[in-house]
Amino acid sequence: MTLTDEIIKLKKEKRAVILAHNYQRPEIQDIADYVGDSIGLSKKAMEEKETEIIVFSAVDFMAESAAILNPDKKVLLPTLGARCPMAQMLTVDEIKRWKVHYPLVPVVLYVNTLASAKAYCDICCTSANAVEVVESLNAETVLFGPDRNLAEYVQRKTGKTIIPIPERGFCPTHLLFQPEDVQMLKMKHPDAVVMVHPECTLEMQNVADFIGSTSQMCRYARESNAKTFIVATEEGLLHRLRKENLGKQFILAYEDAVCPNMKLNTLERLYTALKEEKHVITVPEPVAKRARKALERMF
Repeated sequence: MTLTDEIIKLKKEKRAVILAHNYQRPEIQDIADYVGDSIGLSKKAMEEKETEIIVFSAVDFMAESAAILNPDKKVLLPTLGARCPMAQMLTVDEIKRWKVHYPLVPVVLYVNTLASAKAYCDICCTSANAVEVVESLNAETVLFGPDRNLAEYVQRKTGKTIIPIPERGFCPTHLLFQPEDVQMLKMKHPDAVVMVHPECTLEMQNVADFIGSTSQMCRYARESNAKTFIVATEEGLLHRLRKENLGKQFILAYEDAVCPNMKLNTLERLYTALKEEKHVITVPEPVAKRARKALERMF
């Protein structure tokens, strides 16, 4: 029996569901019950009424969100060291410091934040709905964290004043993409459509034909008549794009755009976490209660 077979057998016995983010290793995506973005996966877990255990193959803040939204289920993270660097950039103290300067300004936090930070915001957003969330607020100025590039994208789209907190929050992986690399690839593939994640820099967004979240990229690629795509996001998404779009070509805009934290999860670690039911992710109830309100308001 292969390790994959062992995991599937164990999953059935324990009434577990495996969620894998779009940036996970191909073999984990292939074994998962659902593959998607962080909030989409947490919502899927909420729909699984018979499930007792959620194995969330991703990074810390995503497992936290699943635990907050599914308090009656046990949430496991295959690798405790799988932490999102950007989420670590925004602390509660930083939020409090900015709220002193802007006491009447609403705080919108990207879901790529820790639960402790979410507890101090008015509403959460994803990269897919950030513009819609900010437009829904009756305010012309918004505190937005932790990704500066997404904040600037939202400001351009809404015309509102978006104050990034912290001032220079970023995703290390998406900062690797540079316009020069896209220009070189376009010389080889002149008809290619360029898809760029809004966590990329303004310079990268300016060379894009389409800017969107991972889920939006998947939908755009399915619906587009284009045959070749240059993709500026973490390399894990290309496995899903290729599976869902046979006959279309997907080229990573920078070959080494790999999130080492996402890739810490392996089949072996997933199996061990499920077998031993270890690395249980819990959020203190006072924090979970406040963070849940911000997430539910987004929904």
